[in-house]
Amino acid sequence: MKKIISDLHSPLFAGISPEELDTMLGCIGFHVNSYPKGAVIALEEEHIRHIGIVLEGSVDMVKEDLWGNRTLLLRFRKDELFGETFACGADTRSIVTYTAAKDSRIFFLPFEKILRSCSNACVFHHRLIENMVEVIAGTHLNLLHKLNIISKKSLREKILTYLSLQAQEQGSRDFSLPLKRLELAEYLCADRSALTRELKNMKAEGLIDYDRNRFRIM
Repeated sequence: MKKIISDLHSPLFAGISPEELDTMLGCIGFHVNSYPKGAVIALEEEHIRHIGIVLEGSVDMVKEDLWGNRTLLLRFRKDELFGETFACGADTRSIVTYTAAKDSRIFFLPFEKILRSCSNACVFHHRLIENMVEVIAGTHLNLLHKLNIISKKSLREKILTYLSLQAQEQGSRDFSLPLKRLELAEYLCADRSALTRELKNMKAEGLIDYDRNRFRIM
């Protein structure tokens, strides 16, 4: 238990001491699973009753159509939380699939018990609920950013909007992308070859410069 608590640095537990967290987890319950790269954590149409926190690795939220086209919606990294959007709904069936982007270790909490104060009515449990609301708001904000990007008419506009957001988040015009080319193509809902071609054109025109995943907005 101590090892797991020492690994938990999620915003979900902000303002809660290790001692309080130990007590609270004893009331709520939890489990930890490991997944190799590419493994499915939760399938589309599966009922989501637990929220997951990434202890190691990363998790992709993806959507596939009937023809097998894959769209990367969001990527969750260490300490980030996923699954809460569906776990907190009246219908807990997921409309996306969650997969391990790399070898990952995931901490799971039953969402129903998070919403209900434990028998001790502990103050830190109420803090947990407040934190959960903030985390859900953050996830929805990230999805709005994604919607803003893919709503652009041209691939160039999508790329520039995405790069602009990355520059803002990292506080510099010189930054590293968290996604590889194929992953970026999936995120932008674009063909990989078309993406590569457009990036080369933008570099030739002096709009951007890049070396692999290191980019600079000129």
